[in-house]
Parts: sequence; C-alpha cells; structure tokens
Amino acid sequence: MKKRRLIMRTTILFVLAAAVAYTLYANLTKENRMKVEVGKQAPDFVLVDMEGEKHKLSDYKGQGVFLNFWGTWCKPCEAEMPYINNQYNHYKDKGVQVLAVNVSESELAVNRFAERKELDFPIVIDKDSQVQAAYGIDPLPATFLIDKDGKVVKYHTGTLTESTVREFMEKIKP
Repeated sequence: MKKRRLIMRTTILFVLAAAVAYTLYANLTKENRMKVEVGKQAPDFVLVDMEGEKHKLSDYKGQGVFLNFWGTWCKPCEAEMPYINNQYNHYKDKGVQVLAVNVSESELAVNRFAERKELDFPIVIDKDSQVQAAYGIDPLPATFLIDKDGKVVKYHTGTLTESTVREFMEKIKP
C-alpha cells in the first residue's frame, strides 16, 4: 500500500515538473517563434475584403500600412477599433492605409461587427489562417507597422490607445 502511494506521488510530481518545464520553455522561446522580423520585408499576401475586392500587401508599396490582426470575440480588439478608424480617416489621404485582418471568422459575424462599429477601413478575412501563420500571430490583437518600402518597422501586441495609433501612423507616414 505504501509502495503504491509512493509510486503515485512520484508520478504526479514528475508530471507537474514536466508541465512547469514546458511552460518555462514555451515562454522563454516565445520571441524566437515570431516569424516576421522588424527591419525585414513583410510577407506578401492576397486576401479578399467584405466587398469582394482583393487586397495584395505589395500593392500598397509607396504607402505606410497599419496591419492589424483581430477577432470579433477579442475584447481588446473591439476596444481599439474606434481609435484605428478615427486615425485611418485622418491619415488615409496622407499615405497611410489600414488593413484589418480578421482571423478565420464568418463573413456574417465580421460584417455585423463592422456595421455596429461603423468601420471605414478595409477588412479582410484570413479564412484558412495562412496569413496569421505566416506572420506568427499569437495573441490578438497584433499590429505590424509596414513602411512605404514594405519593411516591418514595428510589431505590437495588446490593446492600442488612440494616441498610440496616431503615433504609429505618424511613424509609417511616407
């Protein structure tokens, strides 16, 4: 009986130690998993917006691109959308474009969200998560600032404030 308890406790202790080791490893190597590096060319992609228009990232060369990955279920994403929209309307005629990449949701859900929030910028859906995988996105929201030459200037995760969005757009304004 005592031997069986010892074996059970040892097994539980081993499983817990393995879980802690994996968690530490995953957190310490998180930065290494980022597939897109600041200073490098942003991976090109083609996605379709809610009106059926194709958006190819490389077609925006010569302009700054505020590339935002988001989901309708993501509360921080929802909080920053009005700020992105306000600044988009201010900077769109100054050479800064917004591309909002929704991660794998239905067109119905995205359309309802966009209408409710009165969003003016192009929203594309990454239906098969290929762009999300190419950019190594985790967690949401995630924003890449891409300069007029197509190079990544900055990568940011977490909720943005209106002043941060303005600062970011100013940074990529050609």
